[in-house]
Amino acid sequence: MYHICIVEDEPNIIEALCYLFEKQNWSVDVISDGEGAASQIIKMQPALIVLDQMLPNLSGLAVAKAIRAESKTAHTPILMLSAKAQQKDKEQAQIAGVNHFMTKPFSNSDLLDEIKQLLAQNQSH
Repeated sequence: MYHICIVEDEPNIIEALCYLFEKQNWSVDVISDGEGAASQIIKMQPALIVLDQMLPNLSGLAVAKAIRAESKTAHTPILMLSAKAQQKDKEQAQIAGVNHFMTKPFSNSDLLDEIKQLLAQNQSH
């Protein structure tokens, strides 16, 4: 069973992601604020992080950088969800250490496919 951490502030998206992930028999933790998210994630050490780009108090980009700076989570896959779809947003996410960038709205099947691929890649390392 995988442990997934969702960092998202939109209740409808949180509910949909929790439902989707629990159907996969993955355990889920939710953090809805950017501030303190990195320290909570470092304690949790999830198999994968689904991270919103725009969060209250601290951006998803700053959270990603903090996660990457900590040895315990430096290699944890991060999938960023964002309403921003410009190339510069994708580039900033990549620089922050994000493994994959998806724009909202997204298809559940595409999201699951990408997460499964990231989890498989991480297991092989």
